[in-house]
Amino acid sequence: MAMPSERKIFQDAWVVDDLMAACNRWIKFYGVGPFYITQNLTIGNVQYRGAPGELRMSVALAQAGDVQIELIEQHSDSNSAYRDMYAKGQHGFHHCCVWSSDYDSDMKAYPAAGYPATTYGGGDGSAPRFAYFDARKDFDIFLEIVEPNDAIRASFKRVADAAATWDGKTDPIRINQPDGSYTVP
Repeated sequence: MAMPSERKIFQDAWVVDDLMAACNRWIKFYGVGPFYITQNLTIGNVQYRGAPGELRMSVALAQAGDVQIELIEQHSDSNSAYRDMYAKGQHGFHHCCVWSSDYDSDMKAYPAAGYPATTYGGGDGSAPRFAYFDARKDFDIFLEIVEPNDAIRASFKRVADAAATWDGKTDPIRINQPDGSYTVP
């Protein structure tokens, strides 16, 4: 069996039931920030366990040292890797994420290792290709892979650079705008 292409975890993610409240808890307790929020994101080309799916959510990203923190609030009532673990209104640690340098091979390697693909898609301009694998039998969480592209790398660099120079007070929550700017709530 071929091993997946990359296995260095760069992101830890939590499913939350109130994104703004969760961001504020992370800022207050851990001093993590600033959080960049993308609201009401609809991911295209989504499959859930091999059938057409839907995924609408809001996402907050911040950097904590070498690890990106992702907070996810799912808005759609559809099945997903998030709902496989947490019902609406529940929250908790959900997944670790790694880059995929060979997405098609990784889509075979993880299921062959016993971790079935649950929610996957993107690659249509709404998001880079991504996939969640159910690794709960061995790790109690999901694993996500993301196929990097210039846009996602630039977005993640923006988050990391902001954290590196953040004073802990200025604009702790930043709402992403389509033109690349942000507003503060």
